[in-house]
Amino acid sequence: MKYPSIITDQFVVKAVIFMVARNVFIPLPIPILSARLYYCGRNVIENCICANMSVSRLSCDDVTLNHLYQFAVGWTLLGSDLILIFLSYILILQAVLKLKAEGAVAKALSTCGSHFILILFFSTILLVFVLTHVAKRNVSPDVPVLLNVLHHVIPAALNPIVYGVRTQEIKQGIQRLLKKGW
Repeated sequence: MKYPSIITDQFVVKAVIFMVARNVFIPLPIPILSARLYYCGRNVIENCICANMSVSRLSCDDVTLNHLYQFAVGWTLLGSDLILIFLSYILILQAVLKLKAEGAVAKALSTCGSHFILILFFSTILLVFVLTHVAKRNVSPDVPVLLNVLHHVIPAALNPIVYGVRTQEIKQGIQRLLKKGW
């Protein structure tokens, strides 16, 4: 097996350092930029989730720098995620197509397909959410709130269903519950 030769302790440490650096240090300036702003007037966020874009909109100062940084960071993080996911799927597809075991290709593609659909759904909602913030004047104020909720709730709710139903024991348990008339 190649797995132990690739996923070494050193690789895991490097991966953890990369993830912490990427997800802590790159977004860190966002609240710092917002903290330097002067806030006056209204203090009600037009969203159900305290997103930084909504907080910075409450400022009386020019928030162009905040929005440009958030936009660049968002596209950098989401873009790099999507590129890495796409590349990993290419590598997985190449490896899967070499499998000789009966049903192995179908099983692998089924698992990857479920994951890909969740990632696509998550990314699409996030993209539309960001675009509605950009085109705020042309969109009902309820649309960004709805998209924000969908972005946070739907993937989290679908994840255990998509992966859980694949497990034979869970599938049998659900079938038993449905037969009992639950």
